[in-house]
Amino acid sequence: MSKRSISELEEKMKQEKGIHTDFKNDMTYGEYLSLEHILSNQNRLSNHHDEMLFIIIHQVSELWMKLIIHELQGAIEAIQRNELQPSFKMLARVSKIQIQIIQAWDVLATMTPAEYLQFRDTLGKASGFQSYQYRQIEFALGYKTPYILKIYEKDQEISEMLQKASKAPSIYDVSIQALARAGLPINEALLNRDFSVVYDGDESVAAAWSTVYKNIDKYWNLYQLAEKLVDIEDSLQTWRFKHMKTVERIIGFKIGTGGSSGVNYLRQVLDHRFFPELWDLRTTL
Repeated sequence: MSKRSISELEEKMKQEKGIHTDFKNDMTYGEYLSLEHILSNQNRLSNHHDEMLFIIIHQVSELWMKLIIHELQGAIEAIQRNELQPSFKMLARVSKIQIQIIQAWDVLATMTPAEYLQFRDTLGKASGFQSYQYRQIEFALGYKTPYILKIYEKDQEISEMLQKASKAPSIYDVSIQALARAGLPINEALLNRDFSVVYDGDESVAAAWSTVYKNIDKYWNLYQLAEKLVDIEDSLQTWRFKHMKTVERIIGFKIGTGGSSGVNYLRQVLDHRFFPELWDLRTTL
């Protein structure tokens, strides 16, 4: 069969399935964005007015997280190719997205404890603690804890996806590799380490970043990369803090719906640092 025949057959199949390929003549705005599907999936389990707010805030946050994952993965791949400039645009976009999901907590905080209690029981064991996209973001940034994976054992597809993500190098792992490619002395064991283990710092990495910051003109790209990473961690910690305070404002210190310790867990994770040397050098410079 010729290429033309194959192309004509594929186009015919698309038309039969109702897939439009010409936006100008056929496809509408709603069809392109699948709005009928998206806007019909706010399924309240109670009759309480504020449950709609609760659902939409979390759905929108998950959509933003999907884009964050897309950009982080693109940035990781660009850094691995030693194409740092394109990665800066992707990481800058992540920082802008983070502003959106941080502000979402202010909208959710308009719901009072009394209002949330009207439908909280209908959530069963469903909890934001179970968000697998948030775990993907944590993994991409380097925070990989084995116990987290147990939460997703029930769903084989998600479990396998997260297992794979946990073994892949994080954005900081590939940034350390970029330091080595630039000729800075890095502990060889770090370059091909077990990436499923949480990185907890290394003197050679600290010395390399110190050299970068003391020689900005020479290592301008690495300097920019470092500052982009700091921007992202700073915003992520702001998001975590706003999450914690919103939860405290609405349910106090109650146990979370998914069985997590709620505010106490959220306070605990605030202590974790994704890029330790980049924060330590603020003191040592």
